[in-house]
Amino acid sequence: MDTNDPIELDVREDLRLKKEPFDKIMGTVKQLEDGQAFILHAPFNPVPLHAILKRKGFTHESERIEKKHWKVIYTRKEHSDSGN
Repeated sequence: MDTNDPIELDVREDLRLKKEPFDKIMGTVKQLEDGQAFILHAPFNPVPLHAILKRKGFTHESERIEKKHWKVIYTRKEHSDSGN
């Protein structure tokens, strides 16, 4: 797999089953390379997650696909000369 290929994760079923997907999401985030996209499919726009990942250096684009399907593309910004 090319490291530039996005990683996709669909947590809609987890949430339907009342499973908290945060650890699964963060585990996926840890695998990403600089500039690599992470595509999250969720039943709602995960606004609190946007804030968490922004602090970790990610930008995001949200798109509502249908009533209970949001697609959010997170991309880790290239590291600049900043610290942790």
